[in-house]
Amino acid sequence: MTAFKSDFLNILQERGFIHQCSDFEGLDALAAKGEATAYVGYDCTARSLHIGNYLTMMMLHWLQQSGNKPITLMGGGTTMVGDPSGKDETRAMRTVAEIEANKESIRGVFAKVLRYGSGASDAVMLDNAEWLTKLNWIEMLRDVGRHFSVNRMLTMDSVRLRLEREQEMSFIEFNYMVCQAYDFVELAKRTGCKLQMGGSDQWGNIIMGVDLGRRMGTHQLFALTTPLLTTASGAKMGKTARGAVWLNADAFSPYDFWQYWRNTEDADVGKFLKLFTTLPMAEIKKLEALGGSEINEAKKVLATEATALLHGREAANEAAETARRTFEEGALAETLPTVEIPRGEIDAGLGVLNAFVKAGLVASNGEARRQIKGGGLRVNDEPVTDEKMALSASNLTPEGVIKLSFGKKKHVLLKPA
Repeated sequence: MTAFKSDFLNILQERGFIHQCSDFEGLDALAAKGEATAYVGYDCTARSLHIGNYLTMMMLHWLQQSGNKPITLMGGGTTMVGDPSGKDETRAMRTVAEIEANKESIRGVFAKVLRYGSGASDAVMLDNAEWLTKLNWIEMLRDVGRHFSVNRMLTMDSVRLRLEREQEMSFIEFNYMVCQAYDFVELAKRTGCKLQMGGSDQWGNIIMGVDLGRRMGTHQLFALTTPLLTTASGAKMGKTARGAVWLNADAFSPYDFWQYWRNTEDADVGKFLKLFTTLPMAEIKKLEALGGSEINEAKKVLATEATALLHGREAANEAAETARRTFEEGALAETLPTVEIPRGEIDAGLGVLNAFVKAGLVASNGEARRQIKGGGLRVNDEPVTDEKMALSASNLTPEGVIKLSFGKKKHVLLKPA
């Protein structure tokens, strides 16, 4: 393990955030002096960011905690183009109104982990639509486009992998890396920004920005990426039967968020405590050392601390108490995730397979059938044995809901609306 001069890189290294860096020595010297102003870009493709974005938000958090200045860049302009990274087809084109609505919905989450203001290390939020939408096409080609080699662009993973799979790439997507590189140069000129951070899949795009800055006469720019998240079993992190793990509470409830972390694989507990909580390393090491059934206590700490950071301590404690009552006492906690179903569907008889799909506990009817055969699904705590079972008003509890359970840890209440 390298010993850095700066708290910033020492913290990131100890907690497992570092994958690649363009110049460790130069960046370390800047960060040690509190001069490593850095940004991460967030496109507005959905109404909420997801757990993968949270990793780079935590990088900005530790940057600020070590006395450096973070910039959150909203991708009002780049979202109009669409990042091809990791995609087999062109992203759906969104209207300006959709992008603006997404941007407004996303904004609030950053204040959970960053301090905004006018101080030297206070975070600022900018939007690349401010400059990208005002560019003149011919001037852009002459002043910026001439610095890009098509030969090199074709070697970038976002392009190369698409072409190797014989998937068409549109001209607008091919220009995404040009827009992202130009963002870096523009931020360098406007704010003195020196570092861009992102996931490892963004390495090529970030390096393009570093190179463009050199060619266009900015101060030296730096690149730093974090590993893409996978679980110990090799699965991509951040996916559930209900879809992505969103950061907005209205898209993924604090209880669901708490449960997501509580269900962490044993081998991942230490890694996720380092990445997604602000607990001191000494405490994390004690939790990592727990074995056997005691590891479940470490998972509860992970779930509560990660949820408290994003949704607040009160919501985290409420989620923990809901889980305790549900699992340890068998109580029907009113704060369990609730999915509203039209009363007509209940009155007409809602197929049990369809019910579990609607609740987001399984992805398909086929998966529901497999789980029923394995004894994994329950209605009001009673095992489901007949895949043709229909739920009706007779299944409503005294509280007026139907409790669906997948295994011991996943529960959803169906509520007639």
